[in-house]
Amino acid sequence: MFIAVMVFGADKLPEIARGLGKGMRTLKDASNEIKHEITKTAENHGIDTSVTSDVKKELDKVKDDLEDFTGSVRRKF
Repeated sequence: MFIAVMVFGADKLPEIARGLGKGMRTLKDASNEIKHEITKTAENHGIDTSVTSDVKKELDKVKDDLEDFTGSVRRKF
């Protein structure tokens, strides 16, 4: 934290944290949209979507990891 203050300055850290939060939210929204489109397309073509449950579990793990990371960033600022 001290290094971040020295490099960016105390006045820039909230702005950087907001940018990081917005970026993570955009990534989350994009991954949800992609997941929805894949599922919709698979169902339209008669593909069994139960196979995608493993992919969903992995995406949920990544999402949780990202939320843990952004939560720790928010708590520090």
